[in-house]
Amino acid sequence: MNKVKMIWDFRGPNAHPIATHHAKHLEEYAIAENLPDWDIGVSLVSEMHSIAYFIVPEALVPELRTALKPNRGQRYQED
Repeated sequence: MNKVKMIWDFRGPNAHPIATHHAKHLEEYAIAENLPDWDIGVSLVSEMHSIAYFIVPEALVPELRTALKPNRGQRYQED
């Protein structure tokens, strides 16, 4: 199954706590919408840049892109 990593970028001195907070809202959304096969997380890119991400099946991307408005996305390959 092809997956996509939807990404929200946060920049500035509070980027990491804001990204963490955003990830909690993404998880609440996934549970409320009963979405299948998802993964949510946060990554520290640098001291002033963090991301929240939502990994979903590719088939859900058009619907979620409209509803959640990520900054960007990329194909996701599981290790």
